[in-house]
Amino acid sequence: MARKTLKGITWAHSRGITPLLAAAQRYNELFPDTEIVWEKRSLQHFADYPLEKLTGHYDLLIIDHPWVGCAAATGCVLPLDEYLSKDYLDEQARHSVGLSHVSYNYEGHQWALAIDAATPAASYRADLLAAHGVPVPQTWQEVIALAAKGRVAVPAIPIDLLMNFYTFCIACGQVPFQQEDAVIDKATGLQALAVMQQLYSQVNPVFFSSNPIAVAELMSRTHDYWYCPFAYCYSNYARTGYANHLLQYTDVVQFGLGEKLRTTIGGTGLAVSAFSEHREEAIRFAEMTVSPSWQSTLYVQHGGQPGHLLAWQDEQANQLTNRFFRNVLPAMQRGYMRPRYNGYLYFQDHAGDPLHQYLREGGNPVSVLESMNKLYRQSLAQHETVAI
Repeated sequence: MARKTLKGITWAHSRGITPLLAAAQRYNELFPDTEIVWEKRSLQHFADYPLEKLTGHYDLLIIDHPWVGCAAATGCVLPLDEYLSKDYLDEQARHSVGLSHVSYNYEGHQWALAIDAATPAASYRADLLAAHGVPVPQTWQEVIALAAKGRVAVPAIPIDLLMNFYTFCIACGQVPFQQEDAVIDKATGLQALAVMQQLYSQVNPVFFSSNPIAVAELMSRTHDYWYCPFAYCYSNYARTGYANHLLQYTDVVQFGLGEKLRTTIGGTGLAVSAFSEHREEAIRFAEMTVSPSWQSTLYVQHGGQPGHLLAWQDEQANQLTNRFFRNVLPAMQRGYMRPRYNGYLYFQDHAGDPLHQYLREGGNPVSVLESMNKLYRQSLAQHETVAI
C-alpha cells in the first residue's frame, strides 16, 4: 500500500503545536499508511502571512476566524459542511465555546472546525497578591489603582490594542462596525480611547512590544507583576510544572455600572486545503481531532486549549489546569466576534498602529479615529478575489 504524507501548518507555541503532534502520531497508529507532518510558524508570522498563499503547500491549516471571508471568496479551503455529516456539525454547534463554532461559518458554509478557543481573560499570581495582602481586582478602578503601583502587566502590541479597543467601545455603549463609513461613532471612540489611556499611561513601556505569550512568560518567571487585566488566555501557564510560577486565570473585571467587560474572542480553526491530494485523510483527521472524545482527553492532556464545550466542562481537564476552563468560560460565552468580510484582515493588520502610537506617545485622539476610519473604508474595498 502506497504511503501518504500530509502536511499541516500551525503556530509555534505548546498550545498550538503539541496537541497536533500527538494527534498526528495517534492517527498514524490508526492508519499506518498515512503520516501527517506538522510545521510551525511564529505567532506574528501567523498573523502577517496570507493564509491563502499557504493552501497550495499544506493539506491542513490552523486559521483565525476573520480569514473565512477570504476563504469564501477564493474557495481555497474546503466547505466542510459538504464533507462532514449534519449530525457531526450539529453536535459541534451545540457544544460551541461561545461563538467559536459559528465564527468559522460564513455565507452558508463551515470553513473550519473550532479546534481551539480563547479570549482575553484576567490572570494573576495568587502567591504574590496574597503575600502583599492585595485582593484580586474586581472592578476597573481597582485595576487602575494596581497599575499605579507598577504591578500590572498587559500586552500592548498593535493587534492586542485593537482587540481591546473593540472591548472598550462595547463597554462605552456601542458595538463597533455598525456603520459603513466609521468603525465607531466619534463620541464612543473618544471615550474608549480615554479609558484605555487610563491604563496604558501607567504600565511599563516594555509592554508596547509584548504579546500575550511574552506577558505570561514574564509573569510566570519573575515576581515583578502580580496581575494582568486582559490577555488572550493560555491554559499552559495554569498547569503545574509548565512554568516557574503558576498563573491563575479568572474572568475580567466589572466596568461602569457593574457589567463585566466583553472581550474579543480568538482561538483557532482547523481547515482543509481545497488543493489537497489527500482530502479524505485530511477530513478524517480533522473530524477525529475536533471530536468531543479527543478534545476532552488527549487534546487537552497534550497542552491544547480545546474548542469543544464538553472539554471546558470536563472535571479532569479542570483539575489539570487548576480550574482554568471553568474560570474563563463566562468570558468566552459572552465574547465579541470580529467581522469576517473579505477585506477585514487589511483593517486588522493596520488599524492597531495609530492606536499603538497614540497610547505610547500621545497625540490627537480624533486623528486616531480618523486614521482607523480611513483604513476601515479601504478594507471594505478589498473584496476582489485574491489570486492563489
